[in-house]
Amino acid sequence: MSPVGECITAFIFGSVVGLLVQRSRFCNTAALRDAMLFKTYRNTKALLVAMMILTLGFTTFLTFGDGKPLHFDVGLNQVMGLFLFGIGMVLAGACTVSTWVKAGEGNIGAVWALLFTFIGMFLFSLLWSFSYWPPAPGTMSGEPNLAGLQLGYANAATLQEKTGIPAVVFGLVQFAVLLAIYRAIRRKETAAEHAKAPAGQGAGAASAGAVASRND
Repeated sequence: MSPVGECITAFIFGSVVGLLVQRSRFCNTAALRDAMLFKTYRNTKALLVAMMILTLGFTTFLTFGDGKPLHFDVGLNQVMGLFLFGIGMVLAGACTVSTWVKAGEGNIGAVWALLFTFIGMFLFSLLWSFSYWPPAPGTMSGEPNLAGLQLGYANAATLQEKTGIPAVVFGLVQFAVLLAIYRAIRRKETAAEHAKAPAGQGAGAASAGAVASRND
């Protein structure tokens, strides 16, 4: 495909995804925040379904397609980074995806959040380049590399490499766990609906009785 064709395809795909996200009001932050604070699970269920599809598709591609296992850094750096990113999402009131949507809708706070996201990414790129370019032998050796700000091990092997078990098996296990969480949420919602139904019916019956007595 030519560069122009790639740009057109990317524009169409991005526009469709943006429209779906904007109309559905999907947000990763809301998926967790609403479930914990407000006990509503609309975005949570959508996130679980997306994770199930992606997990099964990705691990199947790794096992039967041309995908290659990724070597990645594992350590406290991930915990710290995810924690800080979560704080940023809560303060911004949205994840990165919905921040783009809100910025497009004219939300000034979302524009500021995007601006400082870019600044943070730029500063991190400078730090990353300083630590990894040119490639440092210590970074690629698998040994602890505190100087490289890893706080863990570089190029950690994946489970399928360590155990010899196909990636799709781990994908199926994760799929089953996510499905169990989804079903538990649905059972909780169903129980809440059943608990509200008698109260609503009782109130309706009382109102009907009051109207009938006034008519008499």
